[in-house]
Amino acid sequence: MTKTPVKHAPKKPDYEKALRKAGIRITRPRKIILGILGETEDHPDALEIFRRAEQVDKSISLSTVYRTMKLLEEMGAIHRHAFEGGPSRFEQAGGDHHDHLIDMDTGDVIEFRSDRIEQLQQEIARQLGYDIVHHRLELYGRRRKD
Repeated sequence: MTKTPVKHAPKKPDYEKALRKAGIRITRPRKIILGILGETEDHPDALEIFRRAEQVDKSISLSTVYRTMKLLEEMGAIHRHAFEGGPSRFEQAGGDHHDHLIDMDTGDVIEFRSDRIEQLQQEIARQLGYDIVHHRLELYGRRRKD
């Protein structure tokens, strides 16, 4: 399978603007959390977001991180992934569709896109009389030791 690079939305999401539009007050801790989310390129869990935020401001609580992530998820600004065997992890919504390969040893999440897989899914759905509305593909593996 050829690994096609995944392209995300070209501009960083403006989580603060989205929350303000929803009538949510932007506190200093929340502003720090939103800044971290806007800059992240990985799929951090809430504890990792908390650790990053705590480096900026020791007064930030883990519960503030959880509440902020829940708000953003409810608004559709982020996606929550419950990868098998680990805590929920987050990534920004939007950008091009992609799937995930999770390294079982390191927990790394590798994003990929395969036109071949996408075509096969469409073909299977069509054969069964369905149109795909949404799907999520997660592969779990370990590096080969060749």
